[in-house]
Amino acid sequence: MSDASTPKHTAPLQVHSTVFAILFAVGFCHALNDMMQSLLAAIYPNLKTTFDLDFAHIGLVTFTFQVTASLLQPLVGAYTDRRQVPYALPAGMVFTCIGLIGLALAPTYPLLLVAAALVGLGSSTFHPESSRVAYLAAGPRRGLAQSMFQVGGSIGSALGPLLAALAIAPGQRDGVKFFSVAALLACFILWRVGEWYRRNVTTRAAHHGHLHLTGALTPTRVKASLAILVALIFSKFVYLASITSYLTFYLIHKFHVSVPNAQFHLFLFSASVAVGTISGGPLGDRFGRKYLIWFSVLGALPFALALPFANLFWTGVLSMCAGLVLSSAFPAIVVYGQELLPGRVGMISGLFFGLSFGMGGIGAAALGWLADAKGIEFVYAVCSFLPLMGLLAAFLPDLRARSAI
Repeated sequence: MSDASTPKHTAPLQVHSTVFAILFAVGFCHALNDMMQSLLAAIYPNLKTTFDLDFAHIGLVTFTFQVTASLLQPLVGAYTDRRQVPYALPAGMVFTCIGLIGLALAPTYPLLLVAAALVGLGSSTFHPESSRVAYLAAGPRRGLAQSMFQVGGSIGSALGPLLAALAIAPGQRDGVKFFSVAALLACFILWRVGEWYRRNVTTRAAHHGHLHLTGALTPTRVKASLAILVALIFSKFVYLASITSYLTFYLIHKFHVSVPNAQFHLFLFSASVAVGTISGGPLGDRFGRKYLIWFSVLGALPFALALPFANLFWTGVLSMCAGLVLSSAFPAIVVYGQELLPGRVGMISGLFFGLSFGMGGIGAAALGWLADAKGIEFVYAVCSFLPLMGLLAAFLPDLRARSAI
């Protein structure tokens, strides 16, 4: 996994190539990480049986995991922005490995909470640091690099529940310990990634910082741009939560389809999200991240507005179109934030990934309450207006134009 970039002596700065071996490595490990992370929710019925838990206790397990996996991410990123920790990635995966073993073997409920916290801690270390590595390995293709990294997580999240159903017996949880092998594999790969990071971080970080000077932007403009990005993340992930958490219920309630039929529609939606994620980054590289963000969030509006009035066939088509267009925004949002504050790549990555995780969970809970109070169809009528927040992207500065000055 060596850096194959070649110095150009005629240029004032070395032009670094895209290191695809590193990008494939962090993307693959992202799939492993999110697969292991998704096991926790997949085994909730098993844990409920083993410990005789009520839903409040299950909720506390979720809260413990989300606090460590979401809120700690920007703190980890901010720390590693100030102090290089090349081997933070394999160290974080060690926490995940120990947490998985704890989920399988913890004899008491308090120790189960500790195990959930360790899995979250591993995730909170992995996301900001691996996103930083993808940024450094990207060369001139930062959007593509971020898409390759993020689509690994989408694949892993989809595989986790499927593998749990195949490998873990109903009512049991000891099968979770076998997934620790995946954590050990990720540790080995990430150790090699850490060696590459240690050798290349100084020259590549300096190169990226030179390419994306935002000194022409006032601190107020930078803060306003970050606030807009946070609002767009809210819009994107709350709308996506309305589909991923409640599409099956919506289809069963409105069209009286079978559970397998509803799950098939959800699978098609998830596939469209994966396609949008992998395509969004390169499109941002080609046309500019500001315009891709604008198109992606606002472009989902016609599909979202039409969805509550569609029949079964067009509901499937419209949900796929909305997922495809809207999911292309996040790689561009992350890279835009990294370019906005090139000296705070870890903090930005941790903040945005933490917000995406947290807002999706909070949004799902709030929409569930709204569905209980007003009905599932009312939820989709309200959520159809969320992509309107894409209009805020018009107020973002064009960093590509500024870096060319």
